[in-house]
Amino acid sequence: MGQQEKVSTSLAGAVSEGISASLAPVDAELERRYPGDPGTRQPVHTVYVPGDAFDAGTIRSWGDQALAMLDEHAPDAASFAEVLGLSDELAEPVYSRVRAKLEREPVEDLRVDFEDGYRPKSDADEDETAARAARVISEAFANGTAAPYMGIRMKCMEAPVRDRGIRTLDIFLTGLMEHGGLPEGLVLTLPKVTYPEQVTAMVRLVEAFEKQHGLDAGRIGFEIQIETSQSILGADGTAAVAKMIDAAEGRATGLHYGTFDYSACLGVSAAYQASDHPAADYAKAVMQVAAAGTGVRVSDGSTNVLPIGTTAKVHDAMRLHYGLTRRALARAYYQGWDMHPGHIPTRYAAVFAFYREGFEAAAARLAAYAKQAAGDIADEPATAKALAGYLLRGMDCGALDSGEVVSRTGLTLAGLEHYAGPRRGDLTVKGK
Repeated sequence: MGQQEKVSTSLAGAVSEGISASLAPVDAELERRYPGDPGTRQPVHTVYVPGDAFDAGTIRSWGDQALAMLDEHAPDAASFAEVLGLSDELAEPVYSRVRAKLEREPVEDLRVDFEDGYRPKSDADEDETAARAARVISEAFANGTAAPYMGIRMKCMEAPVRDRGIRTLDIFLTGLMEHGGLPEGLVLTLPKVTYPEQVTAMVRLVEAFEKQHGLDAGRIGFEIQIETSQSILGADGTAAVAKMIDAAEGRATGLHYGTFDYSACLGVSAAYQASDHPAADYAKAVMQVAAAGTGVRVSDGSTNVLPIGTTAKVHDAMRLHYGLTRRALARAYYQGWDMHPGHIPTRYAAVFAFYREGFEAAAARLAAYAKQAAGDIADEPATAKALAGYLLRGMDCGALDSGEVVSRTGLTLAGLEHYAGPRRGDLTVKGK
């Protein structure tokens, strides 16, 4: 061993202590505003069903309709792969997993819709629909037929429909409490948000409900739907969506892009209203930056091109939806909307192909990082976090099996979660 180097310093310890004291408020603010991803499962899609069309058989019906579409228009792995351009290697595992998913869990996230597409005959009719939605959802969670996440999209906080939206939410949440309490998979969506003050109003609303029923403070969270230009760029030139996250006081769980309302707000003609329009890309990029590190997740929008009609038309719609979903995944939008049962097979096909085709490389890179082995890519702690997150998301949706991930990485599930979820300042921590 060589001669030990002499270590000298010039600054007194008081200097470091003073700097730490001066930055203590910043440290606290970073922890409050940017806690990181919650580490829970994120659904790959959200399905919206009008309140008057929703019943106990809706989820199974969507799965059966999706399977029937496959039986008619892509009855085997080869035909499915040909339509979507899947490689021979991916054709069978993706197709078999899609069919299994449609049998087992056709919908990951369902929102009973009291906004677009819902046309009640009267206020009393909406009251009854909200109460029925609460009962059916409670029963579904109790008997194991629920999607992992379920809830409602209420009307917005604008003056013409505000009271109606508040009443519907009250009836729905009260009904859940009467039927056994709020389920763990409860999700609420606040649409057409324009000003942060509307988010604050939603906070006060659910806060009052929590107090009325003796629930833990913060128990009820909600998604913010981005459907107006003002929610992206405020009148003062700032990113209003960032202010909305702050206004949610820790209750915001997601930012959901509304393809058609947002496009129309900007004057985009109907033929060009799509999730890959440049205006959509800009809005989602702002949403993504505003949400980064906050624990609030971003969801892409939808396509209104439905896979119905002749086989040729169905195949065209399938290719479009598959391509848009793959495009979104590459841009780190891991969730989107699906408007029709026929969208579900291509949603899962795109998601499963995305994770399966990158699985081996991601697993090998994470295994090398964990072992500190030399390779042709010099990964850093932040990249290890991304690799682990990728593998965990693949397992959550059914694209990957836990056994194959554990085998290829040499890590336990706890080890994967460790790499995927370090908090700020903890990225250098190693472990299995």
